[in-house]
Amino acid sequence: MRLINIGFGNMISEDRIVAVVNPDSAPVKRLVQEARDDKRILDATQGRRTRAVILMSSNQVVLSAIQPETIAGRVPSREYNARTEERQD
Repeated sequence: MRLINIGFGNMISEDRIVAVVNPDSAPVKRLVQEARDDKRILDATQGRRTRAVILMSSNQVVLSAIQPETIAGRVPSREYNARTEERQD
């Protein structure tokens, strides 16, 4: 299990990330509102503007104040992980 920094010292498990999306589209705004109504939302923005919405395999929605591209860059690709594991064997 590897933890990914999503800003301001907040970390989430890399294995649980399903998608990292931009919060500006109407479908994502609806998704965030539904998660808020169902109490499935984790706000990690520390009071700042939401710049990324992270969908988790546990059906939770995480709000982050850093760009989706930055978060995606911190998550190593699964293809890279598979190649690294093959070399170690």
